[in-house]
Amino acid sequence: MKYRNVAKMNCEVSVVGLGGMPMSLADRPSRTRSIATIHASLDAGVNFIDTADVYCIDNNDIGHNEALIREALEGHPEGGAALVATKGGLRRPGGDWTVDARPERLREACEHSLQVLGIDCIALYQLHAPDERIPFAESVGALARLQEEGKIQHIGLSNVDVAEIQTGMDVCEIVTVQNRCHAGWRTSFDNGVVAHCEAHDILFLAHSPVGGYRGHTSLTAEPIVQQIAQAHGVSAYQVVLGWLMQKSPSILPIPGASRPSSIEDSALAFSLTLTAKEMALIESADL
Repeated sequence: MKYRNVAKMNCEVSVVGLGGMPMSLADRPSRTRSIATIHASLDAGVNFIDTADVYCIDNNDIGHNEALIREALEGHPEGGAALVATKGGLRRPGGDWTVDARPERLREACEHSLQVLGIDCIALYQLHAPDERIPFAESVGALARLQEEGKIQHIGLSNVDVAEIQTGMDVCEIVTVQNRCHAGWRTSFDNGVVAHCEAHDILFLAHSPVGGYRGHTSLTAEPIVQQIAQAHGVSAYQVVLGWLMQKSPSILPIPGASRPSSIEDSALAFSLTLTAKEMALIESADL
């Protein structure tokens, strides 16, 4: 595994992270397999794990993924060295995804995450999404107050555009931005978010980097991706992850996984170097 220095966080993180969401949704794997998946990521050198309080089935299951990660880290010799990033600002009524980034709700969510994770301070706490009912600066301000109280070490944003990032930066230091991003979903390139992160030394966390929970099959089955994978003797997943990492030095992909073999394969993407022609072919493909 390769590691990158994140100056704003004063730490080194693996160039490929682990997304925990697939281990906690309605069709989730067994707890045993999920813990084995997290352990496999640590064995592969992955030390950045992304989660959220709402990675669960519904509001009665809030914190499932956080509790799973805590259990896995406590049972692995390298667990204490992992950076766990979580989020607040959504709810799961009846299994739906709804936004609730009111300051009082964010405080409640953060304090619950601290309890579930069994820690006194969250290394990276991310606002999960803007709430159109609440001025964005108020939601970010709630996280800034939690940071001042020592409950959050660093603050990140998720599902945001450049204007929202700048608003957040006017309130406090923003160290990460997490948006959906992959070879077939390039909105954060097109709207300037990735470039803004590059300009302001913000780590861009690409979620769904191989197509997402339901789209990974079609993305990796694209003939051009398959041909490049065969030429390098790697998986199609490594190709699309490698494309992302070569697109910008600010990008850290966080592929989700629900089985050990998935994260073991994804973690190897750090060693792949695509040619300029291959990068262009991927970008020209109908993804």
